Formats: sequence, C-alpha cells, structure tokens
Amino acid sequence: MAVVERRVAALAEPVVPVRRSWIGLLFAANLGLWMAFFTPIQVLLPEQIDDLVPSGKETWLGVVTGIGALVAIMVNPIAGALSDRTRPHAFGRSFGRRHVWTIGGGVLAAISLFGLAGAPSLLTVTLWWAGAQVGLNIMLATLTAAVPDRVPVAQRGLVSGWIGMPQALGLVLGAILVTAVVTTTGPGYSIMAVGLVLLVAPFVLLTPDDPLGEGAIRRTEWKLDLRGHPDFAWAFGTRFLVMLGNALGTLYLLYFLQDAVKLDDPDTGLLYMILIYTVGMIGTATLGGYLSDRLGRRKIFVIWSGGLITLAALLLAIFPTWPVSIVSAFLFGAGFGVYLAVDTALITQVLPKATDRAKDLGVINIATAAPQVLGPVLAAPIVTHLGGYPALFTLTGVVTLLGAVMVVKIRSVR
Repeated sequence: MAVVERRVAALAEPVVPVRRSWIGLLFAANLGLWMAFFTPIQVLLPEQIDDLVPSGKETWLGVVTGIGALVAIMVNPIAGALSDRTRPHAFGRSFGRRHVWTIGGGVLAAISLFGLAGAPSLLTVTLWWAGAQVGLNIMLATLTAAVPDRVPVAQRGLVSGWIGMPQALGLVLGAILVTAVVTTTGPGYSIMAVGLVLLVAPFVLLTPDDPLGEGAIRRTEWKLDLRGHPDFAWAFGTRFLVMLGNALGTLYLLYFLQDAVKLDDPDTGLLYMILIYTVGMIGTATLGGYLSDRLGRRKIFVIWSGGLITLAALLLAIFPTWPVSIVSAFLFGAGFGVYLAVDTALITQVLPKATDRAKDLGVINIATAAPQVLGPVLAAPIVTHLGGYPALFTLTGVVTLLGAVMVVKIRSVR
C-alpha cells in the first residue's frame, strides 16, 4: 500500500502560513461554538434548574451537566475519526472531509438549543442538553483539527491564541445577550441557536477543505500506543488536570456569589466577573502564543499559566469577598488565556499520525469533556458537606498546578 500521507494534501504537514482572513473566520466559528456551549452551563442551565428544583439546584445542575459531558466524551473521538475518513461526493466532484461534519453538528446543536428553550422538566432539559452536546462536540472535533490541518508549527501558538479567546468572549457575549437583551431562559437558548449557525456558516462556506482523494487509506486505529507515544499521554494528562481544575472552579460561580459572597444581584455579579475574566484572557492569549512561537518554547508558558490560575483559586478560597472575586477573575483569565494558546499548540506537535488528527484531538478533547463529568461529582459533595467553597477552590488550585507542572514530562517539545 502506498503511504497516503506523502501524496494527499489533506494529510501533508502545513508549510504555508494561513491568512488573517482564515484566522478570522475560524475565530468566528469558535465564537459561535463556545457561546452555545458555555452560556447554557454558566447562566441558562443554572437559572432553568433553579426554577424547576430550587431546593436541589446544586445536585441537579451537576447531574445535567455531567450527563452532557459524558455524551461529549463518547462523541468527540468518534466524530473526529469519521471526519478523518470522510470522502463526500456531490455533483460529480469530491469535497473535503471536515466541513460536512461541522455544519451537520451545528444544525443538530441549534435544534437541541431550541428544544431547551421550551423544556418543561428536568428530564427534557437533560435530553435536549445531551443532544446539544452531540452537535457541539461534532463541531469541536472538526474545528480543532483545522489547526494541524492547515497551520504551520511556527504559527500555531499565535493562531491557537486567537481561537482560544472565543472560549471567554463567547461566554461574555452570551451572558450579555441572556441577561441584558433578554431576561428569560427560553429566548436566551433561541439566541444561542441562531448565533451558532450564523457564526459557523461563513467558515464552512468560504474556507478550503482538502479532500482525501481516492487512494487507499489506513483504517482508524482505536487502540492508542501510549508507550510508543508517551508525549501524547503526558499532554492528555496535563490537559485533563487543568480542565478539571477549571470545571471545579467555574461550575458553581453563580451560587458562590449568591450564597458565599452574598451579592444582592448575583446574576449581574457573574456577568462582571466574566467580563473581567475576558479582559485578562484577551490581554494574554495572543501575546502568550506569539512569544511562544518566537522563542520556540511551550512548556514554561504552561507552567506559568497554571501558577497564575492557582493563585486566583486560592484567593477565592481564603477571601470570599466581592473585590477579591474581581481580582481573581482577572488572574484566572490571564492564566487561562496563555494556557489555552500555548497548550493547544503544544498538543498539535505531539499527535501520533496525520491520518488520525481529528480522532487523536478528539481523544485530547476527552480531557476537556471528562472533567465536566468528574467536576460535578467532586464539587457537589464538597460544597454541600465537605468544607464548602473554601475547600472547593483550594482543590481547584492544587489540581491545576499539578496539571501544569506535569508538562515537564513532555520531551519532544521545548
């Protein structure tokens, strides 16, 4: 069998720098994705569940988001593997392997968000959120693969910084829309659905997507050779622990402001924290990625960012006050901006095979989704029975710092 990677453009290592217009369209697509992903988790689902079961809101929020994350764990690598092998044909021509999955996932997610807008019970909320997770994680698998598919290594830190920012910016825009423009959860979900489709469509319609061609291609290898690719295993572990810290530290922020800080208007307080967080993230993401590219170093930036996030979490644990919450939000955003930019670039450099980029990134994305399952399992009993919010934020700091330091075990990237 011929070695497909040498003769198929879709599998070649990128060498031509991507244009700013391409980065902008990918930025917009990620903005739609993360706005639809995080706004429900941080604002709409907590409010909806509080209306349905106010006495058990912490537990049920953990159940609903945990089930959604479990769905994400299963869907992401499968969707990535399918897009790695897809050869769509229409009108006598071949099309690329990614875009068909991106738009399909977007449509499914939008339908599910519309379903959430009218969900009358916890069961229907859970089912529609699971459906949204299926669609969003199909999109995530293919949009994540765009970086190793088309971006040269020397440009990946900068590009990863730009496409990492929508994780915060999407939540800010979403929070503004669902707290300032509309005041009820139903219209909030509908706005998220429409925004998702409008922001993703230009990337799908206007950017290239190389087809695989007609030659034979290897089957998907589901068994990962972690001994043969130890750096990939360490990259997974780093991402898992940092994202677990993120899940622990952010899931109950609305309830933290309501019950610990005792703000009169916790919804508005959360919006201010998100805005400050975004300022910190935007201020560091592209700068951290750019410096990482220029210096040719990734690991020191990951360690530094983890330390900053740990400091933010410990401040919340020791001083549960409104001024400290604002400072912590900025520090958390600054650290997480650098982390997302640099660690994403690092991960693309330790992928085992070009033929399995989206599938392997889907496995890495499990390290992002799995903490959404484990986070509520750990956080709910801590908040209600095992030390409350001080214990929760202390654990957030410890887990994050451990994950950041773990990056030193990666040998093939400086």
